[in-house]
Amino acid sequence: MLTGIEEVDWASLGHAYGPADDVPALLRGLASADPAERETALDGMYGAVHHQGDVYDSTLACIPFLLELVADPAVQDRGGIVELLTSIGGIELDDEDDDLDGPDGPGTDYDCLVPAANFAMAAAAVAAGADVFLGLVDGADPEARLAAPVALASLHPDPARVLTLLRERLTVEPDTEVRLALVAAVGRIALRHAALRAETVDWLGWLARAAQDPGLRLAALAQLARCSPGRIPEDIVRWVTELLEEIRTAPRPEPSGGDGTGARDVDGTGARDGEGDGEPGAGRMPVTLVGQVRELLEEHVAGRRTPWTEELLRTLHGALDDRVDDRIALILAQLRSPDPGQRADAIWLCGGLIRLWRGRYEEVVRLVGGQLGDPDARLRDAATSFLERLFELGAPAADGIAAALAADPGGTGRTAALSGGLGELTGRTGRDGALLALARSGDARAVPLLARALEGPGEVRRELLYAVDGLGPAAAGLAPLLRRRLAAVELDDDLYDRASPLLYALAAVRGTQALPEVLRVLRGAPEHRRAWVREAAARALGAFGPAAREAVPDLRELLGADSAAVATTAARALWAVEGDAEAVVPVLVRWLRPGSSGADRCAAAQALGAIGPAAAGAARALRPGLTSRDLWERVRCAAALWRVSGETDRTLPVLLAAWEENRHARVDIAECLAEMGPEAAAAQLPILTELTRRRRHNAREGASGSHDIHQDEKLLTLCRAALTRMELRGTL
Repeated sequence: MLTGIEEVDWASLGHAYGPADDVPALLRGLASADPAERETALDGMYGAVHHQGDVYDSTLACIPFLLELVADPAVQDRGGIVELLTSIGGIELDDEDDDLDGPDGPGTDYDCLVPAANFAMAAAAVAAGADVFLGLVDGADPEARLAAPVALASLHPDPARVLTLLRERLTVEPDTEVRLALVAAVGRIALRHAALRAETVDWLGWLARAAQDPGLRLAALAQLARCSPGRIPEDIVRWVTELLEEIRTAPRPEPSGGDGTGARDVDGTGARDGEGDGEPGAGRMPVTLVGQVRELLEEHVAGRRTPWTEELLRTLHGALDDRVDDRIALILAQLRSPDPGQRADAIWLCGGLIRLWRGRYEEVVRLVGGQLGDPDARLRDAATSFLERLFELGAPAADGIAAALAADPGGTGRTAALSGGLGELTGRTGRDGALLALARSGDARAVPLLARALEGPGEVRRELLYAVDGLGPAAAGLAPLLRRRLAAVELDDDLYDRASPLLYALAAVRGTQALPEVLRVLRGAPEHRRAWVREAAARALGAFGPAAREAVPDLRELLGADSAAVATTAARALWAVEGDAEAVVPVLVRWLRPGSSGADRCAAAQALGAIGPAAAGAARALRPGLTSRDLWERVRCAAALWRVSGETDRTLPVLLAAWEENRHARVDIAECLAEMGPEAAAAQLPILTELTRRRRHNAREGASGSHDIHQDEKLLTLCRAALTRMELRGTL
């Protein structure tokens, strides 16, 4: 086994962490009889040799040895090695970002460490040895049978032969999840090879109608939708709902060729079932990333009869794409299912839907809020994780959230939410997440609960403090509690982390009685992150307005700070406290001069815009920013110039050009357009176009931020306000 491994000069090759002289030990570890060694070796392969999907020269050198391991029936856990080879040898069709694209576009490589040609060479090398996967399809190892179909569909050079083999194997394969993997692989072939697509799509359509197993029919329907969106039936919601009910009520089959309950991958994503923990002589399994992912998956599906339905529905939702109404209808049907697993699946699926697409989600949100009272902990965790990110869209769930919080006044429940299906173990209390969702929705019932949290001895989750600004006047009563918390903060190197959320919340509630505590933090800030602390404190003082007159000497001193963020924030605060433009405008203009960074000029422009017409003398200094190469500087300077001088002719073309150039600037631009009103009539078409789009302006496949939905909803609100003000011109 591993013939010739010593003949390779591994030390001259490299991987993510340097010379690859440790690779022979990893390859031998994959063949070990000890499951702990096998898992450690596989983790090392993914962590270094195939780090984040990269292909190094050492990765290429490993391919013949990995193929040899797959061909040896004495090697255990060959399914994991097949998945590794599948990842090395082919870029997944589902990936949004091309693995060959670097930061500067196609064909560039990251830090020049991984030549793009390596990917092509890896694909060719694995394809040349792909016949080894053929023998796994009807082998005794169910894990290898599970991994082989996607490997063959992705890498084998004779797709017609593979297609015939997969379809034939489907008629005799006893394992449910392997059968689903066979169907997924057939769909993959249809997507990759146009010449085989028509007959494959016809076969999938036949299977979706004729298969006895409802799971197979659902799998075929999902792949049919994926390969041929035009053939998605109009009654897709009814069809899928009936299949899910049939799956739910079907007699539980006896396990065959596997336990039938593991979180095994049916579509080539790399998730694997348990790795022989109970084998004789097996030691304690090591802590590895591979093992942690496996444990999370096992926890996610524990007790589920048909955990594979989630992946099938995810595939179907991906195929439905912008058919948002159909997708919402499917989710509503699942949320009304008696099966808590189906309801949890619906929540995870809706998380991806609502993040990318605009729609009418009121009933979905209301039903998700109702899941917080369910006895199933994983269902509650899924609901909490979903609701946390909705902000104002979470209002329909407020009654359900409030009821759940009232039922758990001690806050003893814990959550281990698996965000997005795989996710991460958060370790936060479920009560904190529910309270955060309630506060972000703007519901005043969150205020007494926040007060109770602030009165307690423990740390308060920082996101809860940042959510105070959405609670309006009802949150004013929190000021004394926030003040007491701020007074107890030590003036040490952790000051910023502990004080900044409290300062933000005090600014939101205009807690002017905390002025002495804010000044204590401002004056006592340690060297570590001092600028950040001062900026946060100055922002709070600005929110206090004239009531912070005692802070004027401190703010005047900060005007001369080396940090533009500190100086410009202090200038805004001093203007809010004193209203003396002559004292602050010259300071801000200095940060607009050549030699300042783009970020510094943006900060100064925003501060001038906040001052408004009283800063009209800064117009001349702002105008050069309209032609800056930096888009954000152009936007900030244009908005500020309009706010200080009302110069629409100069500023509106800049804002409209930036609107088209960078969608992430649209919230700031729409805010300015709404203030312009009838003067921004030329922006009607872009605004109308934005309001008719179904996809969120900041939607990103495979990535999201906690405030993405909130920012998009804010954009829609601003666009409507701008349009309303523009249309008022005809009535005046």
